[in-house]
Amino acid sequence: MTRFAVIGIGGAGGYFGGRLVEAGHDVAFIARGAHLAAIRASGLRIDSISGDFIARPTRATDDPAEVGVVDYVILGVKAWQVPEAVRGIAALVGPSTTVLPLQNGVEAATQIAHELGAGHALGGIAKIISFVEGPGHIKHVGAAPTVELGELDATRSERVVALQAAFARAKGVTAVIPADIQVAMWAKFLFITAWSGVGAVTRAPLGVIRGVPETRQLLEAAMQEIAQVARGNAVQLPSEVVATTMAFVDSLPAHGTTSMQRDLADGKPSELACLCGAVTRLGLACGVPTPTNAALYQALVPLERRARGELAF
Repeated sequence: MTRFAVIGIGGAGGYFGGRLVEAGHDVAFIARGAHLAAIRASGLRIDSISGDFIARPTRATDDPAEVGVVDYVILGVKAWQVPEAVRGIAALVGPSTTVLPLQNGVEAATQIAHELGAGHALGGIAKIISFVEGPGHIKHVGAAPTVELGELDATRSERVVALQAAFARAKGVTAVIPADIQVAMWAKFLFITAWSGVGAVTRAPLGVIRGVPETRQLLEAAMQEIAQVARGNAVQLPSEVVATTMAFVDSLPAHGTTSMQRDLADGKPSELACLCGAVTRLGLACGVPTPTNAALYQALVPLERRARGELAF
């Protein structure tokens, strides 16, 4: 039987890991604190528009050494937590262990490869609107839950096909192997980064952002820059990617907000450095100007530093 470990039992990791449990796979949850205690006591409760269920993993622990080597590690932590999380999972990783990141951003696979070796890393993205409602409780409120995964060199490997098949056994999950996972990751990065930055600066829901001409223009400008940075990094996003993404934006619920926006509003550390900050870093490295994303990042840095205890006001 294929063995899984899920690190980060949040909105994405909890949902997709829970569905793997429900499908009968051998799955360990790595969690901590009250969340871990609740999972041990009663399982992971998942309220979902695709059907409610309770996932009872094979093991729930805060110590990867209790789990041992697995076939696949599903990495569900926040983007800024990836390097530390990967450094802590050595006990799970054998010669053929594969790590699938489900973070926002485009740097997780590179960080995994740096820590563990390139042969352990896949590219991956999760498409779902879900969050932790409370200890041991995940709420899925929107979007058809989808995982996209692939080799970073776009080859169709046995391990990718096997992982897709494992997800395909699960209810309420669509698993896709895109022609080029790099293109898929950057397309999501373009969408979530622009929305996160504009949403956090304006403190407005998506319906307001897209409906006010000035903020709609700001959103599109941020997307255009990200598309240029992608191409500067040899990722060939389609020429119509901004128009396609804006059409998707127009289809989403008007009350929608992003996790980065909510985290900053709640005074919590966010993925700012891995989203707007990453655009500016990656743009600088390849010579692509990013004034819109730089301004969004610079405007939000004080909130981020306050959330991390580095600044008081």
